[in-house]
Amino acid sequence: MHTHIGLWIDHRRAVIVSPSKLNEEITTIKSEAERHLSRAKDAVPGESFEAQRVLADDVQDRKFKQHLQGYYDEVITALHGATSLFIFGPGEAKGELAKKLSLEKPNTRSLHVESADKMTDGQIAAKVREHFYTNTPDIASR
Repeated sequence: MHTHIGLWIDHRRAVIVSPSKLNEEITTIKSEAERHLSRAKDAVPGESFEAQRVLADDVQDRKFKQHLQGYYDEVITALHGATSLFIFGPGEAKGELAKKLSLEKPNTRSLHVESADKMTDGQIAAKVREHFYTNTPDIASR
């Protein structure tokens, strides 16, 4: 298992890159979380439309958060053994995952988080190689 891992993440997918100077291993995990679920299945007969909508929104939010927690747990399992993590991506997922990591195993690894746009797998791998083999002197010399 590689000790240095890069992770591009949003709420839909995670791209995990285990780099070396010559190549890298790329793993993709897709999320089952969907923010806009159908409201019709959550409707309660006899309630006003507004009450049904509020209930449906609450149910959707809870389901979305439950799916995200399962997704984050799967990603964390794939990161097992990493001593240095570089997490980047658009939106909130990177921060949510970093917080979950710090609560579960505080101070067990080096963690760097930064914002990034949507990227192809090749761009993600290049950014991870650059982070670990260009910006970090102790790793670049290996």
